[in-house]
Amino acid sequence: MIRKVVKFLDQRSGTAPFIRKALRYVFPDHWSFLLGEVALYAFVVLVGTGIYLTLFFEPSTADAVYKGTYGPLQGLHMSQAYRSTVDISFDVKAGLFIRQTHHWAADVFVASIVLHMLRVFFTGAFRKPRDVTYYLGIAMLGLALLEGYLGYSMVDDLLSGMGLAIGYSVALSIPFIGAEIAQLVWGAPFPGDPQFMSRMYIGHVFLLPLAIATMLGLHLFLIAARHHTQFKRRKESESKVVGVPTFPGQVPRSLGLFFAVAAVLFLLGGLVQINPIWMWGPYDVANGTNGAQPDWYLGWLIGALRMVPDFDVNIGGYTLVPNPFWGGILFPTAVFGILFLWPSLERRLTGDKAFHNLVDRPRDAPMRTAFGAAFFAWVFIPFLAGASDRVFLLLGISYEWQIWVYRVLFFVAPVLVFFVTRRVCEELQAGELVEKQRKRAAAPA
Repeated sequence: MIRKVVKFLDQRSGTAPFIRKALRYVFPDHWSFLLGEVALYAFVVLVGTGIYLTLFFEPSTADAVYKGTYGPLQGLHMSQAYRSTVDISFDVKAGLFIRQTHHWAADVFVASIVLHMLRVFFTGAFRKPRDVTYYLGIAMLGLALLEGYLGYSMVDDLLSGMGLAIGYSVALSIPFIGAEIAQLVWGAPFPGDPQFMSRMYIGHVFLLPLAIATMLGLHLFLIAARHHTQFKRRKESESKVVGVPTFPGQVPRSLGLFFAVAAVLFLLGGLVQINPIWMWGPYDVANGTNGAQPDWYLGWLIGALRMVPDFDVNIGGYTLVPNPFWGGILFPTAVFGILFLWPSLERRLTGDKAFHNLVDRPRDAPMRTAFGAAFFAWVFIPFLAGASDRVFLLLGISYEWQIWVYRVLFFVAPVLVFFVTRRVCEELQAGELVEKQRKRAAAPA
């Protein structure tokens, strides 16, 4: 039967050669290469659950009075966006389950991209001819951060409103053009004009998902065109690919991973509470809370804003560069700029312009590994500072003292991590060399 179906399709489409080549495509047999697939499958769950939520969400800041089933909010004035989200959580069948699954999928999506990026960086998988693939991955990470920010900001609860207020201040801090950018996006001084919510909604449910899906398709196309990288273990070489074929090897494995990722996300959505917006209440410009936290993937940005001292650039009585610019614009621009520039910087520093199909173990490239670890520490310190208010509320440790410690570590920790990591890599290499010499000496003549 299968042979007849294949023959029928081939006679009418001529796709047999393509299908044969696709089925013989070889995938590397190493667990770390599955991190990218986790991101892909989390994105699939995101799209599916997002479509369901759009059927009930109302992207409007128009005034409404809550008359739903959640007692503590009865009779309160709120936006239609917040009311519809509370209704999704309490009155729509499977609404809370799908909403929480959607939120967990967003967190896992960004986390898997970050882990995949770390694997690519520390193994040198970004080198020629895969540097464009690497650039697309970094761009997708940036879009994913913006997509997540818009997603939880649309709800118009107290937490998301505070996040938008911070975003508005950061936009205003851009020298010369900040006010124009804020006016373009918000349409009016914060909290913006009535159409601002609709613009966020269109960006979140249409423009950014379409951009991410397009980049994801190009990313996968380039991976297939140049083949996966692989570790040098036994028979692998720069010109020889070793692994499992698409079918019957990789397809069952990928399907199993997809169902596992989906199962974990739906279990989290059903069993682990996340972002209980009914507890925060509707946003009002006069309200604010201590210890409010954004989603984890924005922790490094809020931490950078907290770490920067009270420093403005004033010229002639005018504030040219306001304080939020340093942590909200300059720092993330530097982070993504370094990530984008690294392939060309490494190529220039090492003089290595060759094609690479084999990846390195981190210990085999001590300088790259040391720089990557130091760079990670440089970003991780602000991430920790983003939780300084929670540490103060839970443990009573002085907020000001924490910030000063993080300011010092921001400059000291990366240097220490660089030298320690490089020394560890060199010692591991030396230990391997000694072990090889010992085995060679012990081998019979």
